[in-house]
Amino acid sequence: MSCSSSFSFIQSAFASAQQLRLPRKLVISRPQTLPLIESKVRTRRQDRAARHSRIRKKVEGTPERPRLCVFRSNKHLYAQVIDDTRMHTLASASTMQKPISEEFGNTSGPTIEVAKKVGEVIAKSCLEKGITKVAFDRGGYLYHGRIQALADAAREQGLEF
Repeated sequence: MSCSSSFSFIQSAFASAQQLRLPRKLVISRPQTLPLIESKVRTRRQDRAARHSRIRKKVEGTPERPRLCVFRSNKHLYAQVIDDTRMHTLASASTMQKPISEEFGNTSGPTIEVAKKVGEVIAKSCLEKGITKVAFDRGGYLYHGRIQALADAAREQGLEF
């Protein structure tokens, strides 16, 4: 073996190594980890609960002026007069009570007419027990529709708020 032949072998080996080398731009790097982003979507129930808690900070039932609390579901409507100092319900009315449910029958849900009847019943039961002034707690619902009808009917029967 001559010196020139070994030199050519080294040159050919070096040339083939140059061909196998990857360009620097094609080097695979790790992907950057992105921060986890969570949406701040809240349900209608969570929004109502937040509004109700803000209202409850301001509205409190006392023995002289108990709180008239309204709850509205898809099928029924409930109203309670509550003394918050003793945590005691003084009067209640709902669409589940027999006189109201028999009068209006089974509908898809409480209508404005049903809400007016519940307002009348809660006002009459309060007046029988000597309660004339209440603080109205709309329960986080808009003062519109069934809630407004209940409040107006209770006012017409003699409750003050």
